[in-house]
Amino acid sequence: MTAPGTPSTAPPPAEEGTLHRAIGPKLLILFVIGDILGTGIYATTGKVAGKVGGALWLPFAIGFVVAILTAASYVELVGKYPKAAGAALYTQKAFKTPFLTFIIAFMVMCSGLASASAAARAFSGDYLAELTGDALPPTLIAITFIVLLAALNLRGVSESVKTNVVLTLVELTGLAIILGIGAYAVLTGDGEPSRLTEFEAGGGTGYALMTSVLGATALGFFAFVGFEDSVNMAEETKDPVRTFPRAIFIGVAVTGTIYILVALVSSLLVDHKTLEGSSGPLLEVVKAGGVDFPHKLFALIALFAVTNSALINIMMASRLCYGMANERILPRAMGRVLAKRRTPVVGIVFVSLLAIGLVSTGEIEGLGDTTAFLLLCVFAVVNVAVLVLRRDRVDHAHFRTPTFLPVLGAVTALVLASPLADRPAEVYIRAGILVAIGVGLWAVNKAVLKARGEE
Repeated sequence: MTAPGTPSTAPPPAEEGTLHRAIGPKLLILFVIGDILGTGIYATTGKVAGKVGGALWLPFAIGFVVAILTAASYVELVGKYPKAAGAALYTQKAFKTPFLTFIIAFMVMCSGLASASAAARAFSGDYLAELTGDALPPTLIAITFIVLLAALNLRGVSESVKTNVVLTLVELTGLAIILGIGAYAVLTGDGEPSRLTEFEAGGGTGYALMTSVLGATALGFFAFVGFEDSVNMAEETKDPVRTFPRAIFIGVAVTGTIYILVALVSSLLVDHKTLEGSSGPLLEVVKAGGVDFPHKLFALIALFAVTNSALINIMMASRLCYGMANERILPRAMGRVLAKRRTPVVGIVFVSLLAIGLVSTGEIEGLGDTTAFLLLCVFAVVNVAVLVLRRDRVDHAHFRTPTFLPVLGAVTALVLASPLADRPAEVYIRAGILVAIGVGLWAVNKAVLKARGEE
């Protein structure tokens, strides 16, 4: 028994409708790494090469810097407010504008679903074709894929996160194989080092070079998205105030280093035109590496990697629904928890249905770029929010990022979200339609609350 007046270090008993705190420090680090790794590096590396040329490493290096800037803001905010809902919660606390809060939350949710759809499309691409040929309908595969992930999510966060750990180790093994092949190529004198400084600029001018690099960075940034998902797991993490800073910074640093090295190896061994034409670019690297590694085994590893991305994005979106319901941004029913499993059942079903709808709206590149664009807009708002919320004091110590980092984070996010990034019009159109849908849903929800006298 704790003596009177002495704060207890034991966690409070679980309450009805609350989530289970099952994620410790090591599990969270692996969760963040697994969240960032996956579809982006395994599926869009070739499309990034098509935009920038042989200097494939540069967009990933720039994306790494941008990710660190915004990650610092997320770390401060999740330390101050260790709750689910992430960017939506921070936006509401900073600006106290329900409409803006809903739009930000909806953009985050749609970015996760676009990412899961890209992963589903990647699952049914060249990697699967290496194993099964082209006999199975890709759309049916993608839909079945999402349904199975939803079922895993319903079983519980512990099962989902432990599955994430296994898949993370598998996809890290795949990238280690790529790096090993690269090391072998360097030692044996294979590859073409001159490609590493080649740029593909349509007009040959300085402006064309700048836009091609920015466009490649914007698309490549899709490979870095994921660390923001982890803050939506704050209510399922043990001691989140102390656990998150280390986990997010380690996760971004590890993945950023791996990405740059993988990009160097890919460009060293494979021409950027060949990479651009493949939906399984790292399989092309394995084939060109001069190492007798089974192609089918690597394809299987890649499928595990994109599965991991989709699993985490479905988890993120469902927890975001749960958090928004608790903040009364969405109807209370969205926060309903499965009695035995204590998982957000309504949120999981809702986002899975949306993901099934989105899976046929574009190819991997378009869905990946849509994900990155939506999140860059959100990141700009989050970086401003962390500055606004400096005036809001909390009663516990937490990480505080240097002021210049969120300023730079907001500026770089806006630049990469702008037309300077040479983004296809279809991405803006798709994002605009999604936001318009969000506005419609917000209006309906507002009307329902007003009719019930709850507004």
